Amino acid sequence: MKKIEAIIKPFKLEDVKEALVEAGIEGMTVSEVKGYGRQQGHSELYRGAEYVVEFIPKIKIEIVVSNDEYAQTAIKAISEAAKTGKIGDGKIFVSPIESVLRIRTDEKDEEAL
Repeated sequence: MKKIEAIIKPFKLEDVKEALVEAGIEGMTVSEVKGYGRQQGHSELYRGAEYVVEFIPKIKIEIVVSNDEYAQTAIKAISEAAKTGKIGDGKIFVSPIESVLRIRTDEKDEEAL
């Protein structure tokens, strides 16, 4: 089992969701997050005063899949749907998952997904 975490631009969330559904990946957790990478924030003008926005709003998507094949499918769908070709498109992280338990039914591992 693999956990896929993707940090993407907020306006790309619907495109990524549609791409994952088309790829047969169901279920995800979405969080609004803030952060920065190489882009190091940006400056904005507000009421004539310039200020620096250090932490940029992003979306974090978390998905757990049962095998490497699904993981590669999800990674491809996310990367193609989230890509704009500009700085700040985001990152995808993949981690192993040792165990999963569905609380309601006590199903474990692949059955719990």
